[in-house]
Formats: sequence, C-alpha cells, structure tokens
Amino acid sequence: MTQASDVLLNTALGVILLAGALLLIRIWRGPSMLDRAIAIDVAAALIVAGIGVNAASTRTRYYLSIMLVIAFLGFTSSVGIARFIAVRDRPKTKEAP
Repeated sequence: MTQASDVLLNTALGVILLAGALLLIRIWRGPSMLDRAIAIDVAAALIVAGIGVNAASTRTRYYLSIMLVIAFLGFTSSVGIARFIAVRDRPKTKEAP
C-alpha cells in the first residue's frame, strides 16, 4: 500500500473510533428510549464502516458479504423499532357506540 492510503485508512479508523466514543455517550445519557435505539442503529453503521476499513487495508473481498448482512440487520432493526414506537405512540380514538 502507498503511504497516502495508509494515512487515509488510519484517519478513517480514528474518525470511526471517535464516533463510537460519542455514540457510547449518547447511549448512556440518551434521554429517551428512541435516542438509544437510534444510537444502536448508528452503531451498526459504524461496525460496517470499521469492517470496510479493515477490508480496504487487507485488500480482501471476504468481508463484503459480512458488511451486507450487518447493514441489513441494522436496517430491519430500525424499521422494527420505528413500527413499535408508531404503534405505542398512536393517539387513542373513541369507539363508536
């Protein structure tokens, strides 16, 4: 690898680690369950980004399918949480007599 790509990959890894630290703070201090759920969804995206940096640094394609599965699981979990919260926060309607 060239020196420029090493610098870029190390910078990307540093940004991912910083985002992960800030994400842990959001999970710990999140005022609502929705904030924590969104933070967990972002954690899945950070895991995918970290695996992508690893795949780029080792120049292997093995990790791409793993990244796809984790991204799919993160998407389906966020949709499930959104549907749960939408049902829970739906306004009550009066039944017809």
